[in-house]
Amino acid sequence: MDFRIADTFTAALARLPAQEQKAVKTSAFDMQLDPAGPGLQFHRIEAARDPNFWSVRVNRDIRIIVHRTASSLLLAYVDHHDKAYAWAERRRIEAHPRTGALQIIEARERVEEIAPDLFAAPRYGSVQEPQLFDALSRDDLLSIGVPEDWIEPVRLATEERFFGLAAYLPAEAAEALLEYAATGRLIKPEPANTPDPFAHPDAQRRFRAIEDVEALRAALDAPWERWSVFLHPSQAGVIERTYSGPARVAGSAGTGKTVVAVHRAVRLARADPQAQVLLTTFSKPLADALQRKVDTLLAAESGAQGRITVAPWDGLADELHQLVHARRPRVATLAQIQAALVEAASGTTAWSERFLVSEFRHVVDAWQVADETAYADTPRPGRRSRLGAKQRAALWPIFTAARSRLAAQGLATWAGVFSGLAEHYAASSSPPFSHIVVDEAQDLGVPELRFLRAIAPEGEDRLFFAGDLGQRIFQPPFSWKALGVDVRGRSTTLKVNYRTSHQIREAADRLLPGAVQDMDGREETRRGTVSVFNGPHPEVLKLDDETAEREAILGFLSAARAEGIAPAEIGLFVRSRAQLDRARTVAQAAGLVPVEPGDAPSTAGESVIVGTMHMAKGLEFKAVAVLACDDGVLPLQDRIDTVGDEAELEEVYETERHLLYVASTRARDRLLITGVRPVSEFLDDLGKAESG
Repeated sequence: MDFRIADTFTAALARLPAQEQKAVKTSAFDMQLDPAGPGLQFHRIEAARDPNFWSVRVNRDIRIIVHRTASSLLLAYVDHHDKAYAWAERRRIEAHPRTGALQIIEARERVEEIAPDLFAAPRYGSVQEPQLFDALSRDDLLSIGVPEDWIEPVRLATEERFFGLAAYLPAEAAEALLEYAATGRLIKPEPANTPDPFAHPDAQRRFRAIEDVEALRAALDAPWERWSVFLHPSQAGVIERTYSGPARVAGSAGTGKTVVAVHRAVRLARADPQAQVLLTTFSKPLADALQRKVDTLLAAESGAQGRITVAPWDGLADELHQLVHARRPRVATLAQIQAALVEAASGTTAWSERFLVSEFRHVVDAWQVADETAYADTPRPGRRSRLGAKQRAALWPIFTAARSRLAAQGLATWAGVFSGLAEHYAASSSPPFSHIVVDEAQDLGVPELRFLRAIAPEGEDRLFFAGDLGQRIFQPPFSWKALGVDVRGRSTTLKVNYRTSHQIREAADRLLPGAVQDMDGREETRRGTVSVFNGPHPEVLKLDDETAEREAILGFLSAARAEGIAPAEIGLFVRSRAQLDRARTVAQAAGLVPVEPGDAPSTAGESVIVGTMHMAKGLEFKAVAVLACDDGVLPLQDRIDTVGDEAELEEVYETERHLLYVASTRARDRLLITGVRPVSEFLDDLGKAESG
């Protein structure tokens, strides 16, 4: 008998207290080992419309809802007795008559009882909103997976009603309808060519076959992680494709770029026993999150696990430097670089300290400019101030002297480390990796890209990048093509947002332009992106003081906890470390222990992630509060005070907007943004801000 779990089961399990979860897992293990075991108490749910729904007693009050047939046992749901039975009585599980995919379907008549407004006829004399799907035929709706008894409500749905209605439809049907509402295109899936309803790609998003106890333990121990790496069929083609050269997947926040990157790395490792795959990104906390996703996907495949290395690119460079030179690099801090430049420029007032640091880091050091002649010819893409030949000639002695001072202290820069390793491996016949997959690729700099290009051999599927230009916050733009990395013709843009609710995505998108273009002319657009689920509108609050802000966030945290959101699924983010104490104070007032991204969970109590917006990149939470969005904090006044011209000021505002966009789109279901008067001007861009 096949043993499976549904995403509805793992989601319900995650909402139970830890002690109840432990008891449920024990019962699940018993069922997996012996579904006919004498200790299991199966009871048919007589009131259920689906005759295959049974309950299994966990303890006095907890019941697992299973769907049992002659050939399979599916864990479908778990809750306290009455809630578990009510869930089963409102649903049925069956193969769709047209697509063949197995679906969990809510009984239309039961939904009408609890949400009559979604089905009510328009009142006489009222102005009737247009029906979104009136032009679609019954055959059209069946082709995208709409259950037969939901066809009429869907055809009558207005824009106001549809988001409520979508929550009750199978995911593939809701997504296709959202795409149609946003773009006017009805994308019908290709035939699955399988008689097994569980094998259909849409069904595989919801139901996972469990082959042994270890695989079940991995799925139950981390249900949030398990379903956060679930793959949508529209992404499968990107992962399975063979690319003749460097390839890139783009898309706005929440469209599944990281999921694609993880699955791509796993697919490459599985396909070749000799593969050595690098999955890399810009920070250790994000690399740790990627490692958890890889572990989840490969829970029972130790061989494939051993063929994937997950590391941040600077951490990887540190390790490879030790292998090549038998010592770790001594990398200069930003303060040490600043001090060397200030000392080298002593006696001249022609250049500000900020300009010297920026020009050295992003041009001279990044491109590893060797001499004055090379500096005169070095492109300065993304640099706002123009420099003539005489100005560059005057600057070069300063940069040469600063380099000499750093070298005298035995210090290198990360750009120097990356470039040295790139030269070493470019001349080597044994690169350390066969394939490289990069997440958050928009924050690669020139030296990092050169380094990654050098540590894998030439050939198919060597380089794969996932990123979003709208989330670029660390690096100025530059031409990838100039460095030999040309992704034109091998780029895909994801348009369906699986992580962030429609309301949160819509608000966050107002912070950015509709389209962003890179230095090679490739455009990424947010137009046509749709979210697959609905949720509460983000709260944007302008408050009188920090006490009022703290009380508002405490209320937000309390409501999230009441909905079953665990502290580990909540993030509190601020603009910079100067505001971290405000976030820590709120966390402690809520009885939680604040920990920063990448730190181990607290042993002193339940912990919640508290960090800067920069550290939020790549992470995801069910609920997020972005606080301390005050005037002078966002955009950061220290950055504004040091700009040299109007164009540079524009760059500051652009990257500060990107930061708020990144922090806001970490939220899946609930988002709160607060500031103390006078607040950041960006809050009004997000939508209606409430006073408090």
